[in-house]
Amino acid sequence: MTQILLIRHAVNDFVKTGKLAGWTPGVHLNEEGQAQAQALGKRLADTPIDYLYASPLERTMETAEAIRQYHTNLTIQQTTELGEVRYGDWEGMEINKLTGRKMWQVVQQYPSRAEFPNGETMRGVQTRAVNAVEALVTAHPRETVAVVTHADIIKMVLAHFLGMHLDEFQRIVITPASISMLSLGFGRPYVGTMNDMAHVIQMEQERRQAKEAEKTA
Repeated sequence: MTQILLIRHAVNDFVKTGKLAGWTPGVHLNEEGQAQAQALGKRLADTPIDYLYASPLERTMETAEAIRQYHTNLTIQQTTELGEVRYGDWEGMEINKLTGRKMWQVVQQYPSRAEFPNGETMRGVQTRAVNAVEALVTAHPRETVAVVTHADIIKMVLAHFLGMHLDEFQRIVITPASISMLSLGFGRPYVGTMNDMAHVIQMEQERRQAKEAEKTA
């Protein structure tokens, strides 16, 4: 079976703007995100990864680079098919101005019927993402493939392989720098882990301990 590691990029400051990032260029990891990415890289240092793919956006490429530093034999291969949702006219808009729109409620409650103006449908996004994962399985049988991508993409892919309807995909939680794992072969698919963030929790614990040690020094 092929092992697919679905990895969400680490955090950035764009969320503080209250805007929908999408494919907006120039969104980089912040200091916290860089620390998360380094913790992720260390977590996967001893994992036998055969191929490393990433969405072409800066935040995903920077997270992938933190993994590649521990796997210097790998090259980061960009994949637009596992890139962020294309929000069309909504990209870069303030979220609080979008929440009052009827389509926003469709996105939240019935995403299978949602279509972003001059952008993608949610059904279409799920289809392209699942097709991209299946293509990786075909190209890399019985190997381990790491893919650094985005929260909604990971949730849609997991929903598909869990047999969940797209309208329920928001029930899945995918946090920054987390790891989810799929095993795909000729039989039934297996979801081995979802939203594994033990490395981020450990990093945060070590930071708190260091601060406490400074206070008592």
